[in-house]
Amino acid sequence: MIGSANLDRRSFDLNFENNILFSDRDFTAEIHARQQSYTAAATEITLEEVRAWRWSRRLWHNVLAMIGPVL
Repeated sequence: MIGSANLDRRSFDLNFENNILFSDRDFTAEIHARQQSYTAAATEITLEEVRAWRWSRRLWHNVLAMIGPVL
């Protein structure tokens, strides 16, 4: 299952989010392998690193977090 919907009214009514269920084993294996490659290439960001950011960078990330849902 792939999608962005949560089990709440906001996801379905306001944001029109959906999920899709795939039943093809080969396709789901390919998607899983791609997801694993993303996870393997990801860089963990620790709380200590975030706390070390300049205040302007932290402010920018907070602004993006607030306006992201309306973009």
